[in-house]
Amino acid sequence: MSGKKLIVVAGPTASGKTALGIALAKRLDGEIVSADSMQIYRGMDIGTAKATPEEQAAVPHHMLDLLEPGENYSVSRYVEDATAVCEDLFRRGKQPIVVGGTGLYIDALLAGRQFAGAEPENRELRSRLAEEYDRLGGEAMLERLRAVDPDRALRLAATDRRRIIRALEVHALTGRSITAHDEESRRRPPAYEALYTVLSYADRAKLYTRIEERVDCMCEEGLFEETARLLEKGVPDESTCMQAIGYRQAAQALRGEISREEAVALIKQATRRYAKRQLTWFRRREGALWLEPDRMTKEEMARRVLEDFGRRNTP
Repeated sequence: MSGKKLIVVAGPTASGKTALGIALAKRLDGEIVSADSMQIYRGMDIGTAKATPEEQAAVPHHMLDLLEPGENYSVSRYVEDATAVCEDLFRRGKQPIVVGGTGLYIDALLAGRQFAGAEPENRELRSRLAEEYDRLGGEAMLERLRAVDPDRALRLAATDRRRIIRALEVHALTGRSITAHDEESRRRPPAYEALYTVLSYADRAKLYTRIEERVDCMCEEGLFEETARLLEKGVPDESTCMQAIGYRQAAQALRGEISREEAVALIKQATRRYAKRQLTWFRRREGALWLEPDRMTKEEMARRVLEDFGRRNTP
């Protein structure tokens, strides 16, 4: 382990992570490192609840607006990019504060994991595998994957075209399976120690109310108009960003497949379900500090985090 300590503020959507992260950054001369898989895209501000210009002016934010919508990004690239940001902050004497709800990104950054997905790509090989998938079908390609990486094949559905193709590509290029690569990566010591804070409402109904109010606010601020601009730019429907909660439903409404009212209701429903999945992920984190925003003020939560951080920094 490097001995460098990160402060992590995680939790479900609409739980108040941004406000707490900014409060901590101001007290610790820190800067925010976003851990949100959708906030990396430019022009996707409203639907991702990206920090406002005023919030970004108050405290520097990193890992926002890296790509144009429709471009591909991966957890491997996130680890590489966010690690570079954190190391630069440490060199400048700043405290990195990782804030976000994408648990996979956070855990991968802390572990310093190197994923098989970061292996060099071969477009010709990938194109050939994609053609074979389309011609032979997912079951046949999954069976081929079982022969070289049975563990990964067990975790994938035959319809998971992208991951099946990538797993076969990595094996063809390296002679090793993604499973073997990831197991080797997991045996390495963590890159960073962290004070891992998770925000979770004691009264789940209050979190759901906040989610619904946020969705209503997003719609008033122009979520549907923001989605229309993405579609006008030619961002493909099948791209990762257009499958994000909010944008997918708004696009359906804009195409006339559902009404605007139906889209709003679906966004709220999908966001509530996503919040439950986020909490399930974060519960696996041993030693996390859990705070309840419906029972504590922002100042009380910040004080609690600082107290724990101070104790861990005491020799």
